[in-house]
Amino acid sequence: MAQYRISGVWKNSEGVITHYAFHEKKSNSVSFANKVDKSYAIQLLENPNNSAYTWIWNYNLCKWKIGEEVKVVNGNSGKYLRSNPDKTETNNLEHLIDYDWLRYL
Repeated sequence: MAQYRISGVWKNSEGVITHYAFHEKKSNSVSFANKVDKSYAIQLLENPNNSAYTWIWNYNLCKWKIGEEVKVVNGNSGKYLRSNPDKTETNNLEHLIDYDWLRYL
């Protein structure tokens, strides 16, 4: 069983999420981010032994906090990841850190 945290996203020119920043939770730590494409993210979370939550930076406490559980849902255009659709912007995947500005060195 693997537990993941998702701290950010990458989007294409139309603003559609194409990749996710996945961190694997270990017993005493959390891994650095791995850039995971949408299809692989879906594959990971379709495994009933795996789970994922949004990971949100808390500026007041200067640390990460666990947000909402992320699930695979089936939409009109196919499968995609979705956090709790409660309309709270701060815990939805769309509003996580946009890592598109990061480039490999």
